[in-house]
Amino acid sequence: MLQPASLANLAATSTFSNAEWRWTILAIGIGAILLTIGFLAVGVFLFRKQTTDRTLLYFGIYVILYAVRVFLREPPLLSVLSISPAVAGHFIRAITFTFALPLLFLFLEVVQTRWRPVILWMLGVQLVFATFAILFDLLGVAPRAVDITNSLLVLASWILLIVLLFVFRPPGRLPRELRVVAVGLVVDGLFVLHANLAGLAVLRGRDVEPIGFLVFVFSLGYLVAHRVFAKEESLFAIQKELEIAEQIQTSILPREVPRLAGVEIAARYLPMSAVAGDFYDFLTLEGRKLGILVADVTGHGVPAALIASMLKVAFAVQTAHAQNPERVLIGLNQALCGKFEEHFVTAVYLYADLDAKIVRYAGAGHPPLLLCSRSNGATRSIEQNGLFLGMFPDAAYSSIEIPLRQDDRYVLYTDGLLESANAKGEEFGLPRCKQFLESHFRLAAAALADELLSEIAQWSARSSGRAQEDDMTLIVFDCQRQS
Repeated sequence: MLQPASLANLAATSTFSNAEWRWTILAIGIGAILLTIGFLAVGVFLFRKQTTDRTLLYFGIYVILYAVRVFLREPPLLSVLSISPAVAGHFIRAITFTFALPLLFLFLEVVQTRWRPVILWMLGVQLVFATFAILFDLLGVAPRAVDITNSLLVLASWILLIVLLFVFRPPGRLPRELRVVAVGLVVDGLFVLHANLAGLAVLRGRDVEPIGFLVFVFSLGYLVAHRVFAKEESLFAIQKELEIAEQIQTSILPREVPRLAGVEIAARYLPMSAVAGDFYDFLTLEGRKLGILVADVTGHGVPAALIASMLKVAFAVQTAHAQNPERVLIGLNQALCGKFEEHFVTAVYLYADLDAKIVRYAGAGHPPLLLCSRSNGATRSIEQNGLFLGMFPDAAYSSIEIPLRQDDRYVLYTDGLLESANAKGEEFGLPRCKQFLESHFRLAAAALADELLSEIAQWSARSSGRAQEDDMTLIVFDCQRQS
């Protein structure tokens, strides 16, 4: 790139020829176009608050810096604005030494992952050089050596970028956006070559490098716009898929809780995001018998939701031995093993026979069952755990049988409730949950479920806008007193 002409030798006069003013007006027009493009790019980036792609930001900063340099290189404009040529010269040189940085950041977003270390290395070198170059310029140290070093760095950077973008790339036809950038690079290179030859008095004519840069900016803008629109289309497609996944997951959850005489059941499901890994379901059997499953798939999002869908299918075929919780968990484990590698499932299954007045319970790496008396609030935890589901094909499970009494309340949940943390990082925890059940034992099942979740939301400050950190499922099973 052509180095900024020294402004120190400009005559301190406010009179310039018509030809000089014509060139200045042309430069101002080009600078205004570039400045508008740059601010628009930055504005669009800031407007798109949730984006992680900074291509528009780097593009905007790059163009704005060049536009400012275009303005500062016009003596008539400096005269009108009463800007000292010496001050303008320092700003010009500072921009010259630094405006390659946003361009390198831009290409860091564009190049293949394997070339990112090379771009990062170039960025480091350019940043160190810019720091010392600006310092030397302010101190007036070795200006010629600094200019030569900058020219060599710029030349090396451009060559390396061209090689990375157009040479070391996957085989096949060059994408259209890169072909446009290639044309812009060639045009800009010709103008830069002309400007340098004119500066060496090899060719005659004025420095018209900004025209070539304007062409390059349009080509680079096409690349940035293509990338932004492509990402927007990709995000839109992902959003549609998430909506479909959310609909599917909603469809696999029970539409309503079972209605059995002498029982009140409340179910609450609070996913962390559109799709989640928590799952619950019921097996309504002949007579007054009921099976309840609560499960938690590790991780979040679509992968966890897909595994939850698998649980739905696997649980539906467990009716034959629904009265044996250990056999239900064995069946689920066998159905899930070998289907995935990076996930596992914790689960709890409760079987209630209202006529025989018994409850059987078994768990697979899941938080303990809570048993509360609605007559006095006494609450205790019951744990009968085996290994996680989906990891060990030969895992064995055992169940525990508990007498079912009137006014008994059973609470099943996923660990998102207990692990909800406050601003200090303190988890809500099992003791607080038990204490809450003891102090609110008179509430009906639905009211208790709502109050408990509200208490946890206040504890974790979600009521003030703090994001939920995990999926949460809560089932309250009340055995009512017979009149």
